[in-house]
Amino acid sequence: MINVGRRVVVRVPASVANLGSGFDAMGMALNLYNLIELEETGDGYKIEITGEGDQVLPRDRSNLIAQAIDRLFTVTSRQISGWRLHTVNNIPLQSGLGSSAAAIVGGLVAANAMAGYPLSLKQILTQAIALEGHADNAAAALLGGVVVIVPEENAATDDNGATFSYLYSRFNPPADLVVYTVIPAFTVSTSLARSILPEQVSLKDAVFNLSRVAMLAMALRDGEWDKLGTALQDRIHQPYRAQLVPGLEEMLQAALLAGAYGAFLGGAGPSVAALGPPGSKAGEVIRKIFIAHGNEARVLELQPSPQGAYAEISAL
Repeated sequence: MINVGRRVVVRVPASVANLGSGFDAMGMALNLYNLIELEETGDGYKIEITGEGDQVLPRDRSNLIAQAIDRLFTVTSRQISGWRLHTVNNIPLQSGLGSSAAAIVGGLVAANAMAGYPLSLKQILTQAIALEGHADNAAAALLGGVVVIVPEENAATDDNGATFSYLYSRFNPPADLVVYTVIPAFTVSTSLARSILPEQVSLKDAVFNLSRVAMLAMALRDGEWDKLGTALQDRIHQPYRAQLVPGLEEMLQAALLAGAYGAFLGGAGPSVAALGPPGSKAGEVIRKIFIAHGNEARVLELQPSPQGAYAEISAL
């Protein structure tokens, strides 16, 4: 039994997945954070939400953070008699910035710390992916930096085909990179964004993406910004999802003309991100195109977060 009187505070970053050509394989943590406070109370449970989603997110055990907490205590055979959860959400919902991954990773990290760290980082990642379903966002939120992640061939799977073993590599890009993230007022569900993708792509398009994602990883690692305009190009998911984000192709081209190194659809959308130097007007240019298509939008000037989710424990 976990002792009453301990409190864990977790800071977990937003993340952007795919990065253009790195569909379902790459993610980047961003310096926009949710705070999760978990307190062992000894009497039932209570969920408090402040910030993004405070009017719509559930305050019962269907809450993603609560699901993650329950899962960790179940898989580690720990017991907790009651808890209070308070979240301060700064990551917009359903925007392509990994709000679901942040909730799940944050809940797992908080519960793991409360339970005395029974799971390793890799084990937490496995549990996060099992709940989240998107390895790229989950890995970036947990590990920080830029992450490349792949399922191991012949790895064990559960009854639903979920893979239980992943290989990943991470690095921190040079500090002078700015991620101009433009978030429209509308949302796109991940399930819808995935449903419109084709089941098969041509060999030509597959080779197009393979060559660019290999270049993307090296360009981000080494700060070869002049290569990003080509390396971020994609033929596997963005052309199909453009119908969900009016003006997308125009935005990607306009960002380059405004001085960005390159631009891409943030995750499944609808956010659009441009990588560029400090002082670029790319974010504002993209925002104006959103507006021209009838959608209000806001610009966040972010940077890659070198640190993933981490917990601090204190006594009450």
